[in-house]
Amino acid sequence: MLVVSGAAFSRDAGTGITLSNLFGGWPQDRLAQLYTEDREPSTDVCATFARTGIEIAPVEHHLIRLRKRTQRPGPAAVSGGGEGGGPASSMTEPGRVRGWLRRELSGFFDLTPVRVPASIREWLRAQRPEVVYATLGSIRLMRLAVAAARECGVPLVPHFMDDWPTTLYADGRVLGLARHAARAELRTVLRHSSYGLGISEPMAREYERRYGLPFAAFGNCVDIADFADPEGERAHPSPPGTPVELRYVGGLHLGRWRSLRRLGEALGRLVTAGLPVRLTVHTPAVDAARYGSRLADLPAVRLGPSLTSREVAGALRQADILVHVESFADDDRTYTRYSLSTKIPQYLAAGRPVLGFGPAELASMAHLTDSGGGVVVGVDDPSLLARDLSRLCRNADLRDRLGRQGLDFAVRHHRADQIARRLAAVLSEAVQRPIGRPPAPRTEASHHAGAPAER
Repeated sequence: MLVVSGAAFSRDAGTGITLSNLFGGWPQDRLAQLYTEDREPSTDVCATFARTGIEIAPVEHHLIRLRKRTQRPGPAAVSGGGEGGGPASSMTEPGRVRGWLRRELSGFFDLTPVRVPASIREWLRAQRPEVVYATLGSIRLMRLAVAAARECGVPLVPHFMDDWPTTLYADGRVLGLARHAARAELRTVLRHSSYGLGISEPMAREYERRYGLPFAAFGNCVDIADFADPEGERAHPSPPGTPVELRYVGGLHLGRWRSLRRLGEALGRLVTAGLPVRLTVHTPAVDAARYGSRLADLPAVRLGPSLTSREVAGALRQADILVHVESFADDDRTYTRYSLSTKIPQYLAAGRPVLGFGPAELASMAHLTDSGGGVVVGVDDPSLLARDLSRLCRNADLRDRLGRQGLDFAVRHHRADQIARRLAAVLSEAVQRPIGRPPAPRTEASHHAGAPAER
């Protein structure tokens, strides 16, 4: 098995964690990874790696070298644009220009040729994989994955974590050329693929219909050691006088900070009404630095420390209620509509009830509803949010029942050992399947195409 991805195997970042959990227990002598991010990978799952970073992009490589040689020392430029930079109306004109230029350059650089060094091609052949599994999301990664499959002469199995085929470069950057190229490269990926994977069941069914390949659903899974004890664990009521503890673990990007802020405001109203509650947010340090100020004025919300992967399970069990949020903004909900957050299986496995706040049509919210392990507020309605929050915070028996139901669902659907066996079976099938989208069934109409019509 050859894994091609931007993210390396790791225990502290979303895609890296998912990869580590999905392939945990895979024989190390049967697993290798080619990745592009600038970091040292974790070696507990995979021990054979090659990294190819900027050298696959010679145009950007030489431009960056030129910039470093000609750059004058001075104060760092303040980046503009993007979430966390403040409302667009408050940005200066230079900030808007820099934001536009960054977007255009990112699309331009992704369009430039990919050169896979001879040493990497030799390394790929030496691995002798039977199949290439790839996580994608950019033109370069698609080209790299296809190059690896071609070099080794084996099928490609792409794993889609978000609906980036719909959103990638949809803003028309680089005069629309980036969007056109992304679509063309995706078609090339599919022509070299024998099977596809989606991160959720709704994504798998939609992509199977959309792309004409068989798809299976694989999201993050949970090691059996991180499951709550179904006999001994229960959602513990808070001691009298102490706040009901809500916890959120995850990123604040993709507009999630806005939904957390709405939640924090609703909690503040409950506190004013005499109900002691508190939300603790554990987010990566980079997100805390960028978005933490957006939550700082909320008295019922506090920023907790960033957690390592080994600390997550224990932190989840210390909560009375776990929180998952998604953005209600149109662009964000289009991107995340088929996504299933890395944390949701961990939440359910912790045996704690989950409050979901985000558009009801998203796969993550549907998954929580199907699990029976939580309460989902699927519309951006402050009164409905306050009502369901109050009900969940005041009723320990309800929390206990929901936590047990979610744990039972996680045991059936998210255990790493079971997922690993199913993934191995799907990838074995992918090795045997023909490569490329199957031809459309031949109908009577197509059989007689071109014949004179009957009169």
